Amino acid sequence: MGRARSPMASGNLASTGAAVGRTRSAFKSGTPARVHHNPFDDVLEQIDRAAAVLHPDPDALEPLRHPRRQVIVSVPVMMDDGHLRVFDGYRVVYDNSRGPGKGGIRYHPSVNLEDCTALAAWMAWKCAIVDIPFGGAKGGVACDPLKLSDGELERTTRRYISEIFDLIGPTVDIPAPDVGTSPRVMAWVMDTFSMKKGYVEPGVVTGKPIALGGSGGRLEATGRGLMIVTRETLRRVGRELGGSTVAIQGFGNVGSNAAKLLHAAGARVVAVSDVSGAIYDPHGLDVPRVGAYYRETGQLAGFPGTQLLDNQRLLSLPVDVLLPAAMESQITHRNAGEVQARIIVEGANGPTTPEADEILGRRGVLLVPDILANAGGVVVSYFEWVQDRYGYFWKEKDVNDSLEQKMVAAFDAVWTTRERFEVDARTAAYILAVERIMEARSLRGLYA
Repeated sequence: MGRARSPMASGNLASTGAAVGRTRSAFKSGTPARVHHNPFDDVLEQIDRAAAVLHPDPDALEPLRHPRRQVIVSVPVMMDDGHLRVFDGYRVVYDNSRGPGKGGIRYHPSVNLEDCTALAAWMAWKCAIVDIPFGGAKGGVACDPLKLSDGELERTTRRYISEIFDLIGPTVDIPAPDVGTSPRVMAWVMDTFSMKKGYVEPGVVTGKPIALGGSGGRLEATGRGLMIVTRETLRRVGRELGGSTVAIQGFGNVGSNAAKLLHAAGARVVAVSDVSGAIYDPHGLDVPRVGAYYRETGQLAGFPGTQLLDNQRLLSLPVDVLLPAAMESQITHRNAGEVQARIIVEGANGPTTPEADEILGRRGVLLVPDILANAGGVVVSYFEWVQDRYGYFWKEKDVNDSLEQKMVAAFDAVWTTRERFEVDARTAAYILAVERIMEARSLRGLYA
């Protein structure tokens, strides 16, 4: 039986700690409810799996099943043709026991409260695993940025930030780029916040252009973290990155940079995909040429000398490593039995459902979870925040070296937990995150 969601009016705060509904409903009158997998169900199931091993005090665990704060706002925007559109905007802080909320801003037609809540929870676990002093947050606007002009995109951003202005800040909740947003959008976030504050505050957001207080290495950080985790995973099973075959679903910032860095490190990237389909060459793609072609044409389809496959076919290719770096719920109970890769490294947030996890586990597939694998971005976001707060900026090599240390330490901690409890890597990662967050909550106590 689903839990009831607290009533929320557009523009108003939901009650603190309100539970997210286990069913999906429409927010606009007249809009039919979508039958769609709710990723927050996955969050709760993954918490339960960790709890089944840890056996924590139920009173200590229960707060982790509820978001700290959920917000829905209306985002009215004057379009270029002179008519007004109103988009739905969201911001969720899931946990802030270890520090201010941290999480991206997503622009996509499918953005909704349940997805933002799940993504915010995953950010909380991720920050705990890599041991940085942040909690988890996420937000976004339900719009299609590809159908907005530059002016419409800027006005959408500035109005959205104005609506959540009182809820963000360098010591409260720190946004970053996500699907559909970019360093340019983060520059508008910083400027809007700074103009309303009356002084420049670069630490309110990360993923900014370097000229505005961004960090060297931030753009490639998530992809670099994936490369490091893939390398470490292969080493643990007696393999080397050089020569190993990799298929990557998604060719956005994460997927394209992971492909570039894995190729440079000697891996044989045999397939990559975008919305136009997947290109495949079993002998290995020339990734720099693929990147140049993509920048020139805006799609992967048509790249010379490759087979064009659909995105689902990419997931079942016979490769050493599968790296899903697109959207949530790509590997499900319907296709998990077709996966031929022996290792999956999750580049996207929540690309594998719990049902698929069980199928893959029974088949002996080693899965490295998103909350570890794709944490490189938030690690370098932390470095950027530190640099902004101190007003002192590091060389890019220093950023990359520090990222390497953080990712290897986090991987080792999860692997050690996996061996200690004799569980799969995802459960190990959740055990580690839950332990660290519950410790912080215990030390802080309950304010009454």
